[in-house]
Parts: sequence; C-alpha cells; structure tokens
Amino acid sequence: MWRELLQEASSEGTLLVCPVAFAEYAVAYATAEAAMDDIHRLHISNDAINPEAAHLAGKIFLAYRREGGPRQQLIPDFLVAAHAFVQADRIATIDRDYLRTYFPKLPRLKP
Repeated sequence: MWRELLQEASSEGTLLVCPVAFAEYAVAYATAEAAMDDIHRLHISNDAINPEAAHLAGKIFLAYRREGGPRQQLIPDFLVAAHAFVQADRIATIDRDYLRTYFPKLPRLKP
C-alpha cells in the first residue's frame, strides 16, 4: 500500500527523505547502497535537515517535554516532522498523536 501511495505522490512532486527517516528505513537492507538503490527506484531524493527545521524540532520537542510529554517520543521523531513541515508539503506516516498535537498544520499522507 505504501509503495502505491508514494508512487502516486511522486507524480505530484519530488519525494524527500531526511537522514533520520533514511536510517530507520535502511536498517531493513544489508547495505546502505541497497537501501539507496530502492530509494532511487521510488524516485525519492535524500534531503538534509536544514538549520531552520532542526531549530523548530528542538523548540517543539522542548515544549513537548515541558508539557510532560513522555520519553516515548524522542527528538528524531520531531526532526522528521519538522523536516517535512519546513522542507516539504506533507509527511508520509502512520497517524500519531504527537503529530496532530505538535504539528497540526502538517498534512499527512497515510494509508
């Protein structure tokens, strides 16, 4: 299902993956090169997390922790969401409460 959704989304614009999301994805492959080959077949581009997105992730994560947010969500989750918010137009994800709460204006591509 995800592959079809991503293929459809790629017809609307460039698909991006940040380093954190790539690390989570690539663990399923024997080598980084094999993971990159699959990413390229899906027409997904690597995209570094820029300072604005990293700063936003840090600020939102700090608010999350100050509001009593459990350590269940870690800064990498916020980095991925902030990257999508600042550098893309949506995020491909399984719906998570912290996204709705801390990134309410970030559209989600979901199955």
